[in-house]
Order: sequence, then C-alpha cells, then structure tokens
Amino acid sequence: MKKKIGIGIVAFLIIAQFFRIDKENPAVIAENDFIVAEKVDPKVAHLLKASCYDCHSNESAYPWYTNIAPVSWWVKNHINEGREELNFSDWSEYSDRRKHHKLEECIELIEEGEMPLSTYTLMHGDAKLDDAQQQLLINFFQSEMKKFEGESN
Repeated sequence: MKKKIGIGIVAFLIIAQFFRIDKENPAVIAENDFIVAEKVDPKVAHLLKASCYDCHSNESAYPWYTNIAPVSWWVKNHINEGREELNFSDWSEYSDRRKHHKLEECIELIEEGEMPLSTYTLMHGDAKLDDAQQQLLINFFQSEMKKFEGESN
C-alpha cells in the first residue's frame, strides 16, 4: 500500500511539471507607479522594491523554484492575490479614498508584523525589515496618507 502511495505521489509530481505558470508580468507604465507618482525618497523606494514589489507590483521576479510545480502554483497564486489587494504599479489609477485606505492597511500590516510575509522573507532575506526600516516605512506611509485625508471620510 505504501509503495502505491509513493508511486502515486511521484507520478503526480512528474505530471505536475507539465503545467507551467505564466511568468510574464503585465506592462508597467512608469507614471502610474507608486514610487514615481509619489516621488518616493530613494531609501524608501529601495525598501519597497526589496520587501513589497515582488508580490504587490507588475515587477515580480520569478526565482528558480518557480520552475517546480506545485511550488510554482502556490507562488503564482500568492502574486495574483498580492496584486489584487494592492498593486503599486497601478497606484495612479486608484481613487484618493482607496489610496488612503491602502496606506492605512500598509501601516497596520507592518505594525502587526504581517508584511512582508515570513514565508517570503524565508527565501528572500533582503526583504526582512528590521525595526528601524519598519518605522521608516510606517512614518513614510503616515505622511503620504495626509495627502488623501479629505477623501477618506
């Protein structure tokens, strides 16, 4: 019985390799991007690129392990969900009210230690934020929120 289960798992893993994910990123329109549109300080921009943009922009990088199913399916699903929740590449297309709300969510998720995800920082050590970096992003997002205060109510 164990042998049949083992053979079944191996067969599944082999067959799964024929079902590849689409690694093509949507086009990036520079003036719509958060970093460009909000004229983000280079230090903050670096943190955003390292810790957020792989899942929350149209600039996702697909590392070697995205060539292996079913891991690739999980990563692609995560990227799709991340872009759906917040896509920094489409920032200028958001209403002021939505921008305010997204910035508020960014602050909350960083404060609660939920972003960047620990499953992401496990493989991407440069994405892990120390306390000073977290505070820098929180302060930045708070200052950005003020631009959209009137529209949030």
